[in-house]
Amino acid sequence: MFPRRDSIPMSPPRERIPATTGWGIGLALCAALISGVAIFLNAFAVRQLPDPAVFTTLKNAIAATVLVAVALAAGGRADFRAVDLRGRLGLVVIGIVGGSVPFVLFFTGLAQASAPSAAFIQKTLFVWVALLAVPLLGERLGRVQLTALAVLLVGQAIVLPPKGIAWGGGETLIAAATLLWAVEVVLARRLLASIPSTVLAESRMGIGLVVLGGYLALSGKLGSIAALGPGQWGWVLLTGLILAGYVATWFAALRRAPASVVTSVLVVGAVLTAALQAASKGMAPEPSVIGGYVLIAGATALIAALAVRERRAPGAATA
Repeated sequence: MFPRRDSIPMSPPRERIPATTGWGIGLALCAALISGVAIFLNAFAVRQLPDPAVFTTLKNAIAATVLVAVALAAGGRADFRAVDLRGRLGLVVIGIVGGSVPFVLFFTGLAQASAPSAAFIQKTLFVWVALLAVPLLGERLGRVQLTALAVLLVGQAIVLPPKGIAWGGGETLIAAATLLWAVEVVLARRLLASIPSTVLAESRMGIGLVVLGGYLALSGKLGSIAALGPGQWGWVLLTGLILAGYVATWFAALRRAPASVVTSVLVVGAVLTAALQAASKGMAPEPSVIGGYVLIAGATALIAALAVRERRAPGAATA
């Protein structure tokens, strides 16, 4: 299913940001903070529209428009023409397994589940990516990295305790979306060896938008868009702009750092989601939750430091 990374032409994409692991980790942290805010806001915004699929499609349309404009400004037209047939097929797959189907699953589930449930399940993405990255991307996980990943999971469980999460249909849909996104991460990491992150981002959202629009048409939900009010459009615009920022930084990070590292850093977003949730309820974090924050921060810092050190080691491949 996944093309071997060494089978993809390795002419490096044009990038303005240095293609180093350190920059990749920094961009991943930005994506994590955006994700933490996005999940908190989306849990409320999705309930303001008549249907999760309508919300998802319109929000993705805003994001796709922004990303296409950014890609064109960065010379995306020439970059896209340079992509070979295999690469274009990969972009189509990315649009389906990353930019459309999981969004419908996730936001349908989010309308039924709580924000902490969504954040906890979606932030287990790093576990599934790590399991796939070793055999499919050739990433190495030593004992220290595995220990750090385990601590990361424990810290997340403390911040967003599973005991407060009732498993139901919403959680099942969110889990399915997370698994599809894990597959997308592995494929995207390979494609980014020869395709600029801006082209991958616009293709992911643009192709995904076509699929989502077709879904709305077939399900007879297009008519509900005309009935949306200014407040509802305001939520669509806000969450769409946030999504554009997340996708852009996410693929830029994945271009520069190992998939298992980027998705591990993304867990920091769960801390921000939990903090926003607590603040919205006027509650101060409990000491145990603060301990969870420390575990997540410490494990993430260790994973990032090991990745940077490995890249700087003699004979290490460049990012």
